[in-house]
Amino acid sequence: MAPKRVTADHHLESGHDPGGRPTPGSRWKFWACAYTLVILLTGTNLPTPLYHGYQQLFGFSPLVVTLIFAVYVAALIPSLLVAGPLSDAVGRRRVLLPAIGVAVLGSLTFALAAGTAWLFIARVFQGLAIGTASGTLTAVLTELEPNGNRRRAALVSTVASVSGLGLGPVLAGLLAQYAPAPHVLPFAVEIVLLVPAAAAIAALPTEGPATRWKPRRPQLPTAVRGVFATSGTASFLAFAVIGLFLTLIPTYVTTLSGSDNLLLGGAAVTLMLASSAVAQLVGYGGNARTLELIGLPLLAAGLVLLAVAGGASSLVLLLVATVIAGVGQGVAFLGGLTAVNQAAPADRHADVLSSFFVAIYLGVGLPVIGVGFLATSLGLLPAVQYFAVLVALLCLVVLIVLARHHNQSRTDAN
Repeated sequence: MAPKRVTADHHLESGHDPGGRPTPGSRWKFWACAYTLVILLTGTNLPTPLYHGYQQLFGFSPLVVTLIFAVYVAALIPSLLVAGPLSDAVGRRRVLLPAIGVAVLGSLTFALAAGTAWLFIARVFQGLAIGTASGTLTAVLTELEPNGNRRRAALVSTVASVSGLGLGPVLAGLLAQYAPAPHVLPFAVEIVLLVPAAAAIAALPTEGPATRWKPRRPQLPTAVRGVFATSGTASFLAFAVIGLFLTLIPTYVTTLSGSDNLLLGGAAVTLMLASSAVAQLVGYGGNARTLELIGLPLLAAGLVLLAVAGGASSLVLLLVATVIAGVGQGVAFLGGLTAVNQAAPADRHADVLSSFFVAIYLGVGLPVIGVGFLATSLGLLPAVQYFAVLVALLCLVVLIVLARHHNQSRTDAN
């Protein structure tokens, strides 16, 4: 791929003038792009507390809920791999504006849904939108950070992503519970919130001339494979828990509490993601392996408590488990991402991170399908309990492997 021509426009695009100083307006553009990331991710998680109502309305099983979620991931992963190099070639704005348009189509399809097939179509639109926009917006935030601070840009991107994931369920639960048109209004609000996001992206500077686009597949250099095997597996498990919370935990909360309050189910998901975000802020800058060694046992403990809460029919215990699992998920993911980021060679950085994000999105989408099958045959409570115990055991297995590698590395260093 031919290199881009470095012009004054390129420096404006990066948020800095030729002397490296922030350009006027780069600060508001930076935060406007962060807002766009938050709102896009909010929209993809609006359906979370509504799935139970859709089940009653359209008459489908928990397995269908997990399949609806999985089709989102199936659309997201290829678009994630395509959009990165595409935005490098044709420019960020030319990729992001269509992504916002597709996100609007997803919300509109949900708002008009008249059957189960509509939900699948809506989730495909949402997966395409997020897969196209998430990596590109992360790159834009890095380019527009007013002081050129890449670590700060990465932190804003992480917090914006988790904030969007957490805001969606609680916003939808609040509107669906206390406002009219519970399956329409949340998505109408999302479409309205996307209007300023589109305006912000349209205001980004025009990039230089487009270059030829060449698709790529994720690849792993030999030197990274050991770190990727352990840290990638740890993050896969961490995001499998997020997948569980986004699909079935609201119904699990409804079953344990005996309440049909939609805000309660959405709030449980938000509590988990908020705990994850706070843990990442606190752990930011810590040693990668240490973070994983702390996060994995916390994640396992939270999952075991989640299973016990089902057996004891205790909502309080479930909320405690949610906080512990959220903290463990956040710390384990931060450690895994940091380890892979540090191990990736500079000339293969994007390829390695693409592979890493494919792994975590597979963690979000694949395991919950198994929970859906179990829920269909055994019931929701036993299915969640079996899943929680199995993932907790796998967390401990990965923890043992990581601890051995960590001790070996310290021995070799001495």
